[in-house]
Amino acid sequence: MNHFAIHSQLLADCHRLGQLGLCHVLLHKNASVPWFILVPEVESEDLLGLPREQRNAALAEAVLVARFITHDLGWAKINFAAIGNVVPQLHLHIVGRKPGDACWPAPVWGNLAGGSEYSAARVGEIADALRRRCSLQTL
Repeated sequence: MNHFAIHSQLLADCHRLGQLGLCHVLLHKNASVPWFILVPEVESEDLLGLPREQRNAALAEAVLVARFITHDLGWAKINFAAIGNVVPQLHLHIVGRKPGDACWPAPVWGNLAGGSEYSAARVGEIADALRRRCSLQTL
């Protein structure tokens, strides 16, 4: 039996909030923008290489998180990517953006130098809201 593990770099950069159906939900420690990372529990390193059912499930969960960012957190725009150049494990970035944010209009990658971090209380509030709105399961 294979044991699933989240890449150590993702765990170092993020707070682990819980799991949706397929994806583990992480919150990037830099609180300059709401930056969530979904890590599907799959073997593939490529979103487009997933079987249709898994790909659709991962994208549906990304949509849930994107709606949470826009509706609950009030951020106007979503940036979405599945890059994987530094961390080879498949992971999906869902980032809230708005004019005037910490690096607008540049991408967040490499442009969010030393922003503030979330307090433990705020991480808990976000996780609780995701449990209510998106059926996030705690691990």
